[in-house]
Amino acid sequence: MKGINTWSHTPYRPFLTNVGEPYICRIAPSNTAIHFEWLDTGDTSYSIFYRVRGKEPFLHASTVTETSYDLTELAPDTDYEFFVTAGEKKSRVRLARCGKSIGTVVNYLHPDDEAYAFSGRYLCSPSLVRHPDGYLLASMDLYAAGYPQNLTLIFRSDDNGASWHYISELMPCFWGKLFLHRGDLYMLACSTEYGDLLIGKSTDGGKTFSAPVTLLRGANGKNGSSGVHKNPQNIFRHNGRIYETLEWGSWSNKEYCHAAMVMSCDENDDLLCPENWHFSKPLPFSQFDTTLSELPNTTMTIEGTLALSPDGTILNIMRFGKYHHAIAYEVNSQDPDAPLEYSHCIRFPANYSKFMIKYDEISQRYYSIGTIAYNEDNTSARDYLALLVSQDLEHWEVTCDLHDYRGIDPEHIGFQYVDFEFDGEDLIYLCRTALNGAHNFHDANYSTFHRIRKFRNR
Repeated sequence: MKGINTWSHTPYRPFLTNVGEPYICRIAPSNTAIHFEWLDTGDTSYSIFYRVRGKEPFLHASTVTETSYDLTELAPDTDYEFFVTAGEKKSRVRLARCGKSIGTVVNYLHPDDEAYAFSGRYLCSPSLVRHPDGYLLASMDLYAAGYPQNLTLIFRSDDNGASWHYISELMPCFWGKLFLHRGDLYMLACSTEYGDLLIGKSTDGGKTFSAPVTLLRGANGKNGSSGVHKNPQNIFRHNGRIYETLEWGSWSNKEYCHAAMVMSCDENDDLLCPENWHFSKPLPFSQFDTTLSELPNTTMTIEGTLALSPDGTILNIMRFGKYHHAIAYEVNSQDPDAPLEYSHCIRFPANYSKFMIKYDEISQRYYSIGTIAYNEDNTSARDYLALLVSQDLEHWEVTCDLHDYRGIDPEHIGFQYVDFEFDGEDLIYLCRTALNGAHNFHDANYSTFHRIRKFRNR
């Protein structure tokens, strides 16, 4: 066995762990069918076997020459097991549950499927970008509380999101955001929850990435220690610099929990050189004014999104532990090392899950897609997703409902952590979706792609 000097893998094979060959790299169930794909092993044919979960025996479905298959005429709301063979080789037995989904399924992972247990069991951290060559790229990581949380999967669409296929995997990579700079693709991520902050570059559309560079060291967040906390937020550009948000701390830090930060770099500098990046001094939450006097110092301030206010101030607008509010910090655009300064609170209807804000030059409005907080007795519910619009960053309104599952099962349905892009007259987004037998609303089993046509007319 040789040492590894790359970040990308197809697939990542943990030492002494059987990931199966053929390697099933994508699953997309629907109401009465399961589509799945595997990597080419060079064999001339592949045999497909399946059964209702736990029922004997496995049935031979077909023998094919392609590297994908659709199990059809299946029963809704039913779990199935399946695998692929090629000669003496056999894939892992995978799981999927039939049921009506939303949008286009980029990828699916059954909560009892052990395929990625070396990292996690649920799909998290959706990141979406359109490559200059026209195709779309989507990434997601593998999460579960108490698990290593260090693998990210990347998929590609060549038909504007109508279909998707597997590209590669990054290890270690968590909370990652794909973004473009000077025509090249980058990934900014953590090595694991509260781990090191990493950045790497791809020149072939995500198939391979350079070995990651460490920008900031983290202490993993265990036993009250602190590390890097971030989420897949948009890269913000202003006056020749690029900015991104992050936090320092951890949920187990009982002193201040998370402290707000921004990182920035001159857009002409090499992004893979750690010395070119500046980090603002972490700013813990405090009772900045009388309206916050009842909130403890460990109040949630995480997952900030950057926006330029109408008066030209860069604001870091953060998910906040006060119902129907976001908290805004001002970024010092003259001194990249200076700490953020508290600005004010904003009435915001989607504050108990990560949200992203982007300014649309055409309509001259700010847009966000948020999980709406509609019940103060159940602030964790994430079963209502909507498109939000504002003219001034201060006054927000719901311009259209996207997915409204209120009243069905708030404990096991969730639409959250949306990453979106303006796409001509449309808006496209990737959603962390919990539906059809998810472990719970937070631990998603789908990554789904969506398009809002002519969103400005909404």
